[in-house]
Amino acid sequence: MINDQNFIKIPDVPGPTKEEIRCLVICKSSVKSEDVVVDIGCGTGGLTVEFAKRAKTVYSIDLNHKAVETTIKNLEKHHVKENVEVIEGDGLNILDKLENFDILVIGGSSGKLPLIIKKGYEKLNNGGRIIVTAILLETSLEAVNTLKDLYLIPDVVNVAISKGETTERGTMMLARNPITIISAKKDI
Repeated sequence: MINDQNFIKIPDVPGPTKEEIRCLVICKSSVKSEDVVVDIGCGTGGLTVEFAKRAKTVYSIDLNHKAVETTIKNLEKHHVKENVEVIEGDGLNILDKLENFDILVIGGSSGKLPLIIKKGYEKLNNGGRIIVTAILLETSLEAVNTLKDLYLIPDVVNVAISKGETTERGTMMLARNPITIISAKKDI
């Protein structure tokens, strides 16, 4: 995993997804070298970069022009842009234009999470995975309910990470925002 400090960040764009969360998402995805990954709401591209190192193809999507620019810069910085297509636009609409894929990661949905999950499920290959990272309880609940509506069994993990910061007297643990990772596998 790439250290958080090694990503280009800008104030107007969330991210990168923290290292420990990226690690768990990659683990939950069971990504293989032949997989096609769709990353909706890519932010600064933390997950896109990690998937690009492991998958055949990654489609990285965001509505925010600055997010798209920052993702491209991070892909270039980490020398993994060859197998990534970065797309500026609405993830829901872009899903229509993509061929079937193996992994759908949703980090941002602009309030369209159930629609994105349902449309993504239609394009997901059998054995593929849907992974949602959520900072809001409401987003977590929305993801769980939508996956259940699709007769999938959601795996829900809430992660609270604290990182040590060195002070004069020792190491102080600073809490980061808790993140909920909701994942499910398509088995037909």
